[in-house]
Amino acid sequence: MPRRVAVDLFAGGGGLSLGLEQAGFLVSAAVELDATACQTYRANHPGAVVFESDIRKITGNEIIRTSPSNRIDLIAACPPCQGFSTLTAKYKKEDARNELILEFARLVREILPFCIMMENVPGLAKKGFPIFDIALQEFQSLGYHLSYDVVNVADYGVPQQRRRLVLLGCRSKLIDIPKATHSANPSEDLKPWVTVRDAIQGADAPITLQKAIEIGGPNHVGWNVVRSMSELNEKRLLAALPGKSRTQLPEHLRPKCHQGKSDGFSNVYGRMSWDLPSPTITGGCATLSKGRFGHPSMLRTISVREAASLQTFPTSYRFATNYIDKVCNIIGNALPPHFAKIMASPCLAAINEEYDD
Repeated sequence: MPRRVAVDLFAGGGGLSLGLEQAGFLVSAAVELDATACQTYRANHPGAVVFESDIRKITGNEIIRTSPSNRIDLIAACPPCQGFSTLTAKYKKEDARNELILEFARLVREILPFCIMMENVPGLAKKGFPIFDIALQEFQSLGYHLSYDVVNVADYGVPQQRRRLVLLGCRSKLIDIPKATHSANPSEDLKPWVTVRDAIQGADAPITLQKAIEIGGPNHVGWNVVRSMSELNEKRLLAALPGKSRTQLPEHLRPKCHQGKSDGFSNVYGRMSWDLPSPTITGGCATLSKGRFGHPSMLRTISVREAASLQTFPTSYRFATNYIDKVCNIIGNALPPHFAKIMASPCLAAINEEYDD
């Protein structure tokens, strides 16, 4: 049986593509605008054609020509979600990023794959629903049976709490969103959540970014690096309780903007807990002020490589840049490959059931 062919839109550094490959797909093409992300993608997926371009300039025929079978079986996409996740009280239709989901729909219309798969922030189905509904109606008009739901990746064996909307579509039947495999309350049918301890305990000790630069660059040590930490942040970490918010810090150790206040982001300047999944890994994952990214027991943040492990990237995955902010954005923006594998697997089964070539 030939390998089924998938393409990855808004591919970033290739986390979704890795999951598709782990599920059994051949990824023939990826579309990504960011040059640094494309470098990382090419370093890890040399067999795929990478369209380093604005997706609005790519045609379905160009993508079809990358397939060895001249057929695309699955289109998977993670349209940029910032336009939905940063909304306040009003849906901002003028944000150009909100329209990119319609480019996904356009390419589905031009290519007509057997299955489609999309991941986005939960807000797409709420404040972003006006534009999400346009895409849903387009898919339905093309004959796709659709299912979508908001799920937590921790419930599928990822050592991280990250809520995401997943859409699956198939032209022959309804594909249900896969059932959870893990739980905070395990049972006979559900395994316990995978924890920070499971993911990173025993990993090699990182070095500072400055030290890595002195000995050949962060890639020389597999990006197992951390930023240097100020004395004040060390004091904050000493006082931080694993898994708790910054509101339990003594008043004098809180940033001035948080002193005397209980509102605002509560996860900053905190530690992860060994025995829970991590909080959502973001592009700020190597910065204490941008989330609960303190190491559970050491006076440091998690390393860049540890952040990648919490996203389920294997240690062999290469990040082809020497800039810490860029690699953290690639990691934080990725769909965890293990989660992508689980979501893509029923699509592959449906495709194999349809075609017995």
